[in-house]
Amino acid sequence: MILAAVLVAVGLAVVVVKYLPLKLRWIASLLLLIVSIFLGFKIYNGIMEPINFNKDKVVRYAKVVKSLKIIRDAQVKHYEVTGNYTKDKASLIQFIDSAQLALTETKTVVVKEDRGGGVVIDVEKRITDTIGYEPVLKYFKDRDYRNMFLVPGVAGKEFDLEIGTVEKVQGLLVPTFEAKTEKKDVLKGMNISLVKQEIEAIETDQIKGEYISVGSLDEVTTGGNWPPSYDKNKGAKKDK
Repeated sequence: MILAAVLVAVGLAVVVVKYLPLKLRWIASLLLLIVSIFLGFKIYNGIMEPINFNKDKVVRYAKVVKSLKIIRDAQVKHYEVTGNYTKDKASLIQFIDSAQLALTETKTVVVKEDRGGGVVIDVEKRITDTIGYEPVLKYFKDRDYRNMFLVPGVAGKEFDLEIGTVEKVQGLLVPTFEAKTEKKDVLKGMNISLVKQEIEAIETDQIKGEYISVGSLDEVTTGGNWPPSYDKNKGAKKDK
């Protein structure tokens, strides 16, 4: 489009110089002015569109990440209480409403151990006691956990939620979960070319790939695939 406008401007200039009578040159000057304004607008728009796209993208992604963090925290609490994750969305919401999280205290005590033959030695052992309970709901105060599975800005769409296991060491299966949604749905209505570039993003300061996600079915992690810029005060860490 810009190239065509440039060619038109050059063509008008040639016509003005070679063929147009002097008394009619004001018409060509007016046309050139219009073309120049059009070119300026297109150039400005070409510069600003990616900038505005990135600003709008970050705003949309931030809302999605906020919901994924709630899902992540809910799954972590579910794991702490039950030893497993869940893919039942309604059950996870109900869990937040009603579950109790055990409060424990670990201390080291010295006990006598009979090694036989009249040999008794002092051995240190770590003992964990349950000292009380607290509601899981406490950790979700002022957070919209009841709507956490709805993808912000995408009418009628929910996050995909799956669970699995990973063999961390031979014979040891560790539970995993993953919640995700497609970028293209979140960016619907924006510049198609820029959306395509965003889906193919591989930079470390960008959300890589086709999805915005938290957790993984392929590795033991509760982290998200977003960069640190989407975390203000705290973020998830990969499990060790």
